[in-house]
Amino acid sequence: MISVLIADDEPLVRSGIRGLLETAEDFVVVAEAGSGTEAVLLAERHRPDVVLMDIHMSGGDGLTAAELVCRHVPSTAVAMLTTFGQDKYVHRALRSGAVGFLLKDMPPRALLDAVRALAAGDAFLAPQVTRSVLATFNDGDPGRVERARARLAVLTDRERRVLTMLANGLSNAEIARSSDMSEGSVKAHVSRMLVKLDCGNRVQLALIAYDAQECGSRLSSTPDSRTT
Repeated sequence: MISVLIADDEPLVRSGIRGLLETAEDFVVVAEAGSGTEAVLLAERHRPDVVLMDIHMSGGDGLTAAELVCRHVPSTAVAMLTTFGQDKYVHRALRSGAVGFLLKDMPPRALLDAVRALAAGDAFLAPQVTRSVLATFNDGDPGRVERARARLAVLTDRERRVLTMLANGLSNAEIARSSDMSEGSVKAHVSRMLVKLDCGNRVQLALIAYDAQECGSRLSSTPDSRTT
């Protein structure tokens, strides 16, 4: 079962999301939070597989709460679930450790599939978010490319190839098939890169690849917006 914590300050929204998740047999909603502060406390208590976190909440905003959950409950995948798609929110959420950015107007089946992907260790960005954000991560900071490339210098050639495919939207299984490796080997490479590049999750690895301009445009054009 995939355990989920829903954090939103509107009871009707929480009820709707819970009702949707409970239509599927593989989900269990372990708690609901009405504020960011409550979300952090409940995440620490229940340690769910996935937290669906609204951005704007009274009693502690969702972005700050996401940062705290990622720091204190690293085994939990945090996804921002919101009606807001502005770049500034996506940037902060992903940089702080969130592995998903979902919009409340997603089709119900797409939301269920996204939560499953997050629980499985993948990252997921709503297609609208991907198209509008990832192509602009380098804007406004001309030194970011050089810094990112310097960080990638510690990687082996094989790790760089895995990172490029990861950032271009391939899953671990797809990377394995493309590279004549086992899926376990791919996961091992990803784990080593997390340590070498001091990243908290796979999304942050992908962002470094984008910063260094090490990947193509697949993520900005595909409807399947997983990053691992």
